[in-house]
Amino acid sequence: MSDQIQPINTIGSMAEDEKPEKEQTISQIDYDKGKELLEKEQYSEAAINFHNALKGFEEAGDRYGVANASDRLGDVCLAKKEYKMAIDNYLRALEIIRKDEDSWSELSLNKKMAKAHEGLGELSKALELMFDVSEHYSLTRNPKGTVETLEEIGRLFEVAGEKEKAADAYRTVASVHRNFKHKNMAADFEKKADALSGS
Repeated sequence: MSDQIQPINTIGSMAEDEKPEKEQTISQIDYDKGKELLEKEQYSEAAINFHNALKGFEEAGDRYGVANASDRLGDVCLAKKEYKMAIDNYLRALEIIRKDEDSWSELSLNKKMAKAHEGLGELSKALELMFDVSEHYSLTRNPKGTVETLEEIGRLFEVAGEKEKAADAYRTVASVHRNFKHKNMAADFEKKADALSGS
């Protein structure tokens, strides 16, 4: 036996690389693989993985897994311009996360659903969702989010042919930039608004 005594402060839990890996469920493996494929724009294969993950999460009663897989299936559908299916998947995820009052996830889903509604030509619905997003950013005092959302609202009004409303949105963006001393950006949005107003 050695006379050497190990100092107490060097005794610890098993090193990270010696710990057994937490076993992943097949559903989680499918979900992670789907994310990889989605990033590589391999949409059909990604959809299969997310669908398999969704079924597994449903069987396991994992509501967060169901919400995440539904959200990602929506992303695949949005990328493939299958807008109605995208909305259906996003709505399923939204129903789950609303129970937890997860406003940040709801925000993300609203932005995606707005894109899908725009794809369907449902501009008033897209605008309604973006106004909800704008309200969220305003309540959380997030000027960057507010400005980006107002730009998107302006763009949607332009697409809808509502030039005056688009100009109003761009003027609001310009005033926010002016408040933050972003003179050049404020001027750019003023010009954009003036061009739409015909001034």
